[in-house]
This record gives sequence, C-alpha cells and structure tokens, in this order.
Amino acid sequence: MSEAPQISPVEAAQSPLSEIALLFLKLGMTAFGGPAAHIAMMDEEVVQRRQWLSQQEFLDYLSATNFIPGPNSTEMAIHIGHRRGGWPGLLIAGSCFIFPAAILVGILGWAYVHFGALPQATALFYGVKPVVIAVVLQALWKLGRSALKTVALGVIGFTSLLLNAAGVNELLVLVIGGSLSLAVAWSRIRRKPVTFCVLGAKPALWTATATLATTASVSLWPIFLIFAKIGSVLFGSGYVLLAFLRADLVEHHHWLTQRQLLDAVAVGQVTPGPVFTTATFIGYILHGASGALAATVGIFLPAFFFVAISAPMMPRLRRSPIAGAILDGINVASLALMAWVTWQLARSAILDWLTLGLALVSAVLLFRFNGLNSAWLVLGAGLLGIVKQGVF
Repeated sequence: MSEAPQISPVEAAQSPLSEIALLFLKLGMTAFGGPAAHIAMMDEEVVQRRQWLSQQEFLDYLSATNFIPGPNSTEMAIHIGHRRGGWPGLLIAGSCFIFPAAILVGILGWAYVHFGALPQATALFYGVKPVVIAVVLQALWKLGRSALKTVALGVIGFTSLLLNAAGVNELLVLVIGGSLSLAVAWSRIRRKPVTFCVLGAKPALWTATATLATTASVSLWPIFLIFAKIGSVLFGSGYVLLAFLRADLVEHHHWLTQRQLLDAVAVGQVTPGPVFTTATFIGYILHGASGALAATVGIFLPAFFFVAISAPMMPRLRRSPIAGAILDGINVASLALMAWVTWQLARSAILDWLTLGLALVSAVLLFRFNGLNSAWLVLGAGLLGIVKQGVF
C-alpha cells in the first residue's frame, strides 16, 4: 500500500475566521497604491509575518490570478481566504478586503453628487505613492528570490519584462513565459508520468451578459449586468479598467461624461483597497446608494466565482511536472509585469526631493527591519503629504 502524501505544516494549518476577517479589513483600510502594492502588503502579512502560506504557494496563487479575469489583488485575498479558512474563508476574506473601500468610495460618491466636487485627495496621495514604491520593491525582492530558481527562469523573467515594455498584451506575456519554461524543462520531465489540469474556457454567460447589459436602460438591473460583464472579461488589473469603462459608459451608453469618469477613476486610485471600487462611485452617480451596491456586487461577484472554481486545482497543478514547469515560467513573468507597473508608478510618484527621500527612507526601513508593518509607513507618509500641501 502506498503511503499518503506528506503535508507540510503550512499546508495543513487553518486560521480562525475572525483572524482572517481582521487581517483583510486592515488591508482594505490601509492598502493604498493599486494591485502591485496590495499584493506586496499581502505577501508581507501572510508569508513573512504570519507564515500562513509558503513563498511558493503565494507565487502560484499570484500566477492563477493573472490567468483569470477580474481584480488581481481581490482575487489574491479570496485565494488566501479559501486556503486558510475553506469556503467560509473565501467569502470572508474577499468581502472584508472590499468592504472598507466600498464604504469610503460610496461616501465620496455621495459628496460628489450633492456638492459637485471631490474632497481634496491629491495631498494624501502625494505622500503615499513614494512609500508604495518601496513596499512593492521589497515584495519584488522577496518574491524574486523564490521565483528565480535557475538562470533560465531569470532569462525568461527578463524577456517578459522587455515584452511588457514593448507593449505586448499582459496575458500573452504570461503565456510566453509559461511556454518558454516548459520548453526548457521538457527534456527533464518528458520521461515522467504526466498529469495536467487545464482551467476551463470562458463561460457562455459572458456573451449573454454583454448582450443584456448593452440593451437596457439605466436602472439597477442594467447597472449590475454591465459591471458584471466588465468583471467577467477584464484581464490584467485595475489599470486596464479605464478603457473598459470609457467604451461602455461614456461612448456607447452615454451614462457618464468624460469628466465624471476621470473623477471616478481618480477616487478608485487614491482610496485604499481595490481599484475596482471605482464601480461603487459610478453606481452612486447613476442610481444613488442602491446603484452603488448593484455596481459593486456586479463587478466583484465574478472574482469570487472564478477563484472558487480554480482554487481547488492549484495543489494538483503544482504536483504535475508539466504544470509545475509552466507555473514557474508564469511566476517570473508575473513578477516582470509587477516590476513594469512599479516603474510606471514610480515615474508619477517621485516628483521632487521630498518624495525621493520618502521612497529611499521607506526602502531602507523595510529592508533593514523585516518585522516593520508597512501600513504605518503608508499612513505616516499620507499625513506628511497633507501637511506639506497645506490642506488644513
């Protein structure tokens, strides 16, 4: 009789649902800076501080989120919740990560509708963005040490970075990374028994949703459907969201003006938590509080669905020689995408000597003190930005 497979302590452990809820509520209130920064803070909390996941597990989940539609950082939260708390954990982690941002953006939507302008947020983000750069760099360093197992994977990562810089589609970069890794590893694994699991194709529901959403008037059901469609087909990250929203809401339906859309995206960028809560702001503009709820549920619901069907496959994928090789390549390609986004963010974050100093000091502190919680740096820099800009 064959022995049962050994399970590592990290793989076997579970966490109380209350602890999962508290962690992701905290991240939802302090994770500024977009998906790359959110993922960096999750790595710090669940791998470095709590050791809920191994570094390899974290990388595998990161790769999985890049291959399914929807908001990457929210899907990482949902994956971690499922891994540590089963199906209840899946719902709790995702909901708690989304909830603080959705409430805050809803309040800003109310202020926008009633007063005709956004509260001043530029000053806050002036201080936060340089610290976010340091947080992401620390995560890239830690994740890179685990992902770059061989010289070949290092070459694949560099190639992926060049492809992304050249404007190649993000999903295609991941496919190329996985394919190159498989090609390199093929001679080693071709003699071994192979098991391989493929994630399903796009559900037919997407097409039906798109048809319904584009033929209805502005009421709650069409708002829900159009945001569910966007959440079901948007690959990459929240940075791609603007193009989808502009095509559907400004050019096709004429529900929003260009200015309203830019204001909505700005709110999503300068508030903590998922950038996709831009939908909450737009929903409030279109139909008040109930519209905000419909848009929020619509855009995030597909993420829960896609993670629910893909999460159980991850352990089997890692055990398969072919799938494991492909995942290794996708991991380094994902980090290359994250590095390119960080470079783009840095160009808009480092504006003067103060922001450069904030980035450098934050990087030194994070690399020097492993236990330092980056949330305090983010909040402190935000307050400094407010004082510097003289908002009060």
